[in-house]
Amino acid sequence: MSRALKFAAIAGLLMVGVQAGSLANAEEHDRARAEPRAEARGPGPERGGPRPGAARPSFDGRGQVLDSRYNHGRYYPPMGTVRPFLPEGYRPYYRGGNRYYFSGGIWYAPRGPGFVVVAPPPGLVISVLPPYYSTVWFGGVPYYYADNVYYSWQPDQNGYAVVDPPPDADAPSSPPDSTPQGGLMIYPKNGQSKEQQAADQFECHNWAKGQTGFDPTQPGGGAGNADAARGNYDRAMSACLQGRGYQVN
Repeated sequence: MSRALKFAAIAGLLMVGVQAGSLANAEEHDRARAEPRAEARGPGPERGGPRPGAARPSFDGRGQVLDSRYNHGRYYPPMGTVRPFLPEGYRPYYRGGNRYYFSGGIWYAPRGPGFVVVAPPPGLVISVLPPYYSTVWFGGVPYYYADNVYYSWQPDQNGYAVVDPPPDADAPSSPPDSTPQGGLMIYPKNGQSKEQQAADQFECHNWAKGQTGFDPTQPGGGAGNADAARGNYDRAMSACLQGRGYQVN
């Protein structure tokens, strides 16, 4: 073979190699565009993301702590948290010459230019319970619990007093009537959340109690003829809840 033909054959082989390499690079580039990198994908269970049925986190996105005592299931700011201003709708209270402010089950006290989350002193009386509370029974007596604070109904003061944790606070007993709302089975018809249902039941309970004088959270209902008062209370509760979009059986 002549020298010219040899150079031509070598040049042709080099050209084929270059084209093959270019084609492989193009294919790799197309795959990279079509398949996002693993670290760019959303976190799944195999990458440390939340798994289905995982336990509820101890903190929410705002640094609040989950109060899971008695399955309370609400988030509150930790004690000692300082806020620059009070939330809307707070209520002022006084005890022992000190000022306290109450909002959504959270207690505040003034500190410098702001307000700090505190535990209220025993004996402080409020007229309305927190919007979300858990009823727990000790020795046949109901206590109302929210954010590590216990409240007890005080008839002589017509309100709920902050009290010390009852003895055996970790082992509440069963109430005399443990059926929801004392025998009423309540079902949301309009997709109301658990929070909305709890608020509606609380408001309807207060209304029915005021209409009938019967309070199912008190021993004997706090009424003379408990059986008759119970029936009137149940009817008032049913009417109130049905008006808010619930089925009551």
